[in-house]
Amino acid sequence: MGVTAPAIGAKRPASRPRQAAPAAGPSELGKFGDWTAARYLHEGKTICYAFTRAKSVHPPEAGATPLLTVTERANSRDEVAISAHDPYPQGTTVTVQVGQTGLDFYTSGSDAFAREGAAAVAALRPGSQAIARAPGPHSTSTVDTFSLAGFTAAYEAIVKACPAK
Repeated sequence: MGVTAPAIGAKRPASRPRQAAPAAGPSELGKFGDWTAARYLHEGKTICYAFTRAKSVHPPEAGATPLLTVTERANSRDEVAISAHDPYPQGTTVTVQVGQTGLDFYTSGSDAFAREGAAAVAALRPGSQAIARAPGPHSTSTVDTFSLAGFTAAYEAIVKACPAK
């Protein structure tokens, strides 16, 4: 992701009005196994997140691959979410299995959120994969499998880049 700087000494034509600087996009903190860590500035506050795409999706979906994301803000920690391609049926729960630990995620549209973020992070850290099971459309079930290779290093990078207040 590159940013082009104006040439040194270049002048803006007098007829063009000044424009506000565009908002900076995300900047990558690093790739860690199957995870990517990044941060961005939103309304003057730094938000850090780590994410991975599902390694397998059943039934196969056309379109975007589901994402598993952990977000850190100075005043809000360990927000764990899954973003799916299609909306979840209203009022359903997504169950995420990591080893012997089962985690419940509540749904809103095409997103599912961990009810207990700190517990989800604690389960993800030593795990090798997370398997998300949810009711799907038309009385089917969906099963998305996420690799946790590199999760701990990516998580530590975002915690360092966005310390708690």
